[in-house]
Amino acid sequence: MAIEVNRRQLIKSLAAAGLLSQLPPITAWAQSDKPLYIDGLSFLPDDLADLGASKLDAYLCDISAIEAIKQSDGTTNYKRTYNACVKSISDALARVNQHPDKLLLGQSSQDIKRAHSSGRTAVFFQIQGADCVEDSIDQGLNQVDEFYQRGLRVLQLTHHYGNKFSGGALDNDGKQGLNLPLTAAGHQLIDKLNSHKMLIDVSHSSPQSALDSAKASRAPIVQSHGAVRALVNHARCSPDEVIKAIADTGGLFGVFMMSFWLTNDKVPTTEHYVAQLKHVANIGGINAVAIANDYPLRGQKNLLKLNNDNAEGVKQYVEWWHSLRARGVLGFDVEPEHVVIPELNHIQRMERIDNALSQAGFSSSQRAKIMGENWQRVLGDVLG
Repeated sequence: MAIEVNRRQLIKSLAAAGLLSQLPPITAWAQSDKPLYIDGLSFLPDDLADLGASKLDAYLCDISAIEAIKQSDGTTNYKRTYNACVKSISDALARVNQHPDKLLLGQSSQDIKRAHSSGRTAVFFQIQGADCVEDSIDQGLNQVDEFYQRGLRVLQLTHHYGNKFSGGALDNDGKQGLNLPLTAAGHQLIDKLNSHKMLIDVSHSSPQSALDSAKASRAPIVQSHGAVRALVNHARCSPDEVIKAIADTGGLFGVFMMSFWLTNDKVPTTEHYVAQLKHVANIGGINAVAIANDYPLRGQKNLLKLNNDNAEGVKQYVEWWHSLRARGVLGFDVEPEHVVIPELNHIQRMERIDNALSQAGFSSSQRAKIMGENWQRVLGDVLG
């Protein structure tokens, strides 16, 4: 009530002074006070009401479809093939176009501003793995051009395991991890993506491939979703040299919500998440820190059904985890005990992270960068 009275008094005073007409409309004024929230990876929701509830202005939206492929060593890789992804990106674009009041196809940083000012959400189409590029890169009109024309703006080089472009984070020879480099085809792909002003994502890449990509790219690169190896010694987590190399390109590192890669403690908390963000800031600088999800907007679906019972929910990952333990992949010797941070496995995670950063001593300008401005800057630098 006191706030409303003060607002009325302010308006009366401005009107009396003849200054009210110089202010922007109330709706625009309210929008300008809204924090900018951008997420590094999620998906188109089943219920579009989730867009507004999440308070996200924009996010990288994985629209790829996968084919499960058994590896020669008995483990399973999930590849985003050309045929699967052509269909999935067409379906995603149709859904965005059907709901212009809620969704906006992200093609440049200006689309973030448009979404922020209009109450919509800009989605920047991303594919998690360049297996969808099956043709030779040096062909005149190839599949990179086709995906770009269909709206793709972010391409991840690989997913978990290596492909013809990049080494993978979980590549292994049965005895020790393989730190495979970027291939000749990978260098060609990076050059092609740079020429198209498409964002290069090294999530899931081997450390050496990520370092090679940072050196080869003429534009900032990102790890849209990942975690810090200095805190959890695991193959899926990135060494400090990778974080620093990404930051040195002008890019950023998004910390995701998969708690078994955020802490080995038995009970994951928001403080563990903040500790990951702090480490990225210490290594790469505050301009390199960002938020990522890697689950649906509401959160990890199975854990939500289980009321965030991690002891029960982690069971769905154990068979896969043990298969990689048997191969000796770094970090899989530690038994996973959780999947999510319960407080953040929630549609309002962005607000909760913002509040946690404030409580941890981050300034308002630092929080603004982490919560969205860093993503806005990088997308602007790369896409225009």
